[in-house]
Amino acid sequence: MSRTTVHLLRHGEVENPDKILYGRLPGYVLSERGHAMAAMVAQAFVAGRDDVTHLVSSPLERARQTAQPLADALGLDVVIDPRIIEAENALEGRPVAGGGWRNLLTPDSLRHLYNPLRPSWGEPFTQQRDRMFAAIATARRAAQGHEAVLVSHQSPIWAVRRALQGRPLWHDPRTRECSLASVTSLTFEGATLVAHSYSEPAAALLPGASAVAGA
Repeated sequence: MSRTTVHLLRHGEVENPDKILYGRLPGYVLSERGHAMAAMVAQAFVAGRDDVTHLVSSPLERARQTAQPLADALGLDVVIDPRIIEAENALEGRPVAGGGWRNLLTPDSLRHLYNPLRPSWGEPFTQQRDRMFAAIATARRAAQGHEAVLVSHQSPIWAVRRALQGRPLWHDPRTRECSLASVTSLTFEGATLVAHSYSEPAAALLPGASAVAGA
């Protein structure tokens, strides 16, 4: 029975000086650090996993930019799959600088925040999980016996992680273990998931990493 690995890669850091909750809004691209993260991840894949045969990206710019160094290094085309796009969010476009989520506690926003279990402000976690699982199955078949990389976003990837761990999909977003440019790897024997793991190939470039290293 063939062994196939599907890697879920979160995009790199986004240029967002105004601290906007950008969600699916167009025009949000990688920062200089984000591009460096994408390059570092590509180097890690080339050095450690030379069997990637299928590369998929969310349609959003930041994901496509994260995928491009890997495509260049491996000579692969990037397949765009809308099923791995960022979660839909009714609050996108609003500033979250300074006070963070407290800035969203306005009468207009509060009507979207009544149910964190669904969540009421955006796409249900169950829907994120289901579309991601469907995209993972497609990628697994396309890369059968080899490896695939899907460049996606934090919330959909975390929905997959929670489901695989048998945990409730609702959660505090601040507790997610899915840093910028991180990789969640799913290993299959045939169509059966046999293992999953998490790594941070661009950890040295994460915000605050230098301060931690020097502490």
